[in-house]
Amino acid sequence: MPYPVSKSLAERIEALYGRPRADLQAHAATTGHPTMLAALLAACSTVELAEKNIEFQRERLLHLVDPGRDIGPSTPGHLLDCSRRIAEAVVIRDTQAQHATAVLQSLHRAPAAAPVPAAATARAAHAR
Repeated sequence: MPYPVSKSLAERIEALYGRPRADLQAHAATTGHPTMLAALLAACSTVELAEKNIEFQRERLLHLVDPGRDIGPSTPGHLLDCSRRIAEAVVIRDTQAQHATAVLQSLHRAPAAAPVPAAATARAAHAR
């Protein structure tokens, strides 16, 4: 199943930094200090993990309520546990996504530096 929220965040991060997520993760891992990029990638990973957990718990819940399955004395407890875990994962996903989106909205790509014309470079070198 695709994970739409984390996919959208990853695409926005890639667009902002102009590189694929894998490259950005490798770059973030090489810096020795916290960066905005590392924080955004961590938030994206947290959202992705929450979405995976939602899907896993959903599948577990569907298995527990399968019409062909016998309902035992522990089934209601398992149903409540799945429901609680889904609710927790949704809260985590939504909170992390909201914060990451707010940060992404506050950032923008800096325009690329205009190349210096060769004539200006030659004049500067000649003036020395």
